[in-house]
Parts: sequence; C-alpha cells; structure tokens
Amino acid sequence: MNFVTPQSAELLLSEAESENLYLKLIAQLNKDFNLANEAVDFPMSTTPHELKVQLHEKIYRLIQYKFAEYLNLLYIIDVPEDQIKKLDGSDLVALSEQVAFLILKREWQKVWFRNKF
Repeated sequence: MNFVTPQSAELLLSEAESENLYLKLIAQLNKDFNLANEAVDFPMSTTPHELKVQLHEKIYRLIQYKFAEYLNLLYIIDVPEDQIKKLDGSDLVALSEQVAFLILKREWQKVWFRNKF
C-alpha cells in the first residue's frame, strides 16, 4: 500500500474522512501546534471545511504577527523547507493558504503512516 499525496486540501480531508482518520488528523494538528506553543484547539466536531478555514486563518496571523513562532511551527511539524521556499510570498493570503495545505499534507502523512504500519 503506497502513500499518495492528495493534490488539494479538500481531497486530503475527504480521504481522511473516508479512511476514518479525520479525528486522528485533528488530534495530530492540535498536538503539534501545542508542541510549538501555539495553542489551538480544533474541536473534534470541526467540519473539514471549518478546519481548512481556521487553519488558514491561524497561519495567516502567525505569518503576519508572529513570524518566529510560525517558523518554529513549521520546524516542529516538519514541513519540508524546499516546499516552503518554492512558494510565492507576494500575496500573504495565498501564501498562508498554501502553507496551511503543506501543513495538512505533512500531518496527514504522519497519521496515515501511523495507521498503516
């Protein structure tokens, strides 16, 4: 069984739901954000759409107001640096959405592998 990275946040979240791993994804996000001292508490009742929007907003605020904490979060989650460097930083809203997707992808990878192996 091979891991295939979904090409959008919507596909990733629907795959997480279909594999009954969505709640574990939320738990992983909460855990890693708390490890980075950026407390978030995505309730287990959060819908995939709400999760995507709230994560995007959180990343936007971190980039805008707490850049050092943002970098620390990326380090703790283990988002590949080369992927971050490829992003266009000229539009902060678009950048934060793309970073939120990279975070979701990395967290999904962790949850998927832990479930399969």
